[in-house]
Amino acid sequence: MKVFKIAVMPGDGIGNEVTPPALELVKESARQHGIELNCVEVPAGAQHFLDTGDGFPEDHFEEAANADAIYLGAMGLPDIRHPDGTEVGPQHDLRKRLNLYAGIRPCRTMPKLPLPLADPRSKTLDFVIVRESTEGIFAEPRGHALDTQDAAHNLIRITRKTTTRMLDFSFRLAQRRQARGLPGHVTCSDKANVLSSQAFMRNIFYEVAKRYPGIQADHQYVDATALDLVRCPWRFDVVPTENQYGDILSDISAALMGGMGMTSSGEIGDNHGVFQPCHGSAPDIMGEGKANPTGMILSGAIMLDYLGDKFHCPEAIQAAQALETAVIAAYDTGTLLPYELGGNSGTAPISELIGKMLSQ
Repeated sequence: MKVFKIAVMPGDGIGNEVTPPALELVKESARQHGIELNCVEVPAGAQHFLDTGDGFPEDHFEEAANADAIYLGAMGLPDIRHPDGTEVGPQHDLRKRLNLYAGIRPCRTMPKLPLPLADPRSKTLDFVIVRESTEGIFAEPRGHALDTQDAAHNLIRITRKTTTRMLDFSFRLAQRRQARGLPGHVTCSDKANVLSSQAFMRNIFYEVAKRYPGIQADHQYVDATALDLVRCPWRFDVVPTENQYGDILSDISAALMGGMGMTSSGEIGDNHGVFQPCHGSAPDIMGEGKANPTGMILSGAIMLDYLGDKFHCPEAIQAAQALETAVIAAYDTGTLLPYELGGNSGTAPISELIGKMLSQ
């Protein structure tokens, strides 16, 4: 039996509530395909900061970094901050220190949910935004040497090395999706008509595209991408973009799926991967059983797919697909409606029905 070591960081708020049932489903899907997940819990986050004075001790970072993958719950609490006022967010440390340059933000709509767009094509969306997660406008988030009392600056950093790796990842992702019957189409979303850094990125995009002749490549200004995400999101397949653009576009795609509780993500680099839902810790509903575990469960499916791809383990890829299929089947019963969509399906009924589908 293939064994993978998983560092599990349940996080804060509802992270502690959705992580355990989601992890059990991920482990069960893996087990059904002959894989054992050896999970080690690694405490971190805002509550750990409050309890110990350190939100992410160095030995905890090392424990996580030595795992085959990191499964991360929602992190942070609004009233618990570092002395400089910034959030306690171990995910930011992991992203930078492990050089996780490819931020996967899938948009896949679940059946029989009351989604915001009326067009029937919006009910079967399946595309991925790939957010470059280490550079862009977030590369210099806390000021610049040019700052004065009258002006503040943030530097946009786009490097050839990181951009090439992120775009290579995007094209390889499109190839894998094409093998599953999806279009095989990569759209670079940028602002090359205004910013030289973005024109630089676009030039690299077409250099990389030449290595993937079977994949269709085109580009679009990011403002037009935002427009089309509302007007015709079914046109997209894989959309690589700059860090902040990806942050914004992925929230639009979350709305297309019904809310942040439905969103999953992966942060992937050359040697590490971190997988967590995109929603926050939601302390206002903590302890009420209302949290939607779907994003956490689907993040687990991305983790299994990552393990299968990275370690050449087709059984892990099959486990990922089985888990995703179980989530779709559960929603297809028409009996699930999460709280954020006006229903009363919380953590337990959603997890239990997905588990039932997984066992069939």
